[in-house]
Amino acid sequence: MQLKILDKKPNELTLEVEGEGHTLCNLLESTLLEDDDVEFASYSISHPLVANPVITVRTKGNKTPEEALKEAAEKILKRGRELREEFERALKDM
Repeated sequence: MQLKILDKKPNELTLEVEGEGHTLCNLLESTLLEDDDVEFASYSISHPLVANPVITVRTKGNKTPEEALKEAAEKILKRGRELREEFERALKDM
């Protein structure tokens, strides 16, 4: 995965995510929208066979879009760890 900043403003960031698709971008978008400091989060893929997703994040001013993205990524990783731990417990109980 590679990220390319397409546009950067104080409260808005647009970036292209090379090598990813709906799975990661939809998860990231929904996690960003859980944040009360995020005013807008969305992604688009202009064509599924030839385009990379473009993500836009706009914050209300209490944090930067970069901070919101970092926090969302950390939340996703935490949830993944919790899922793995719960799965391992379930396997032990079998």
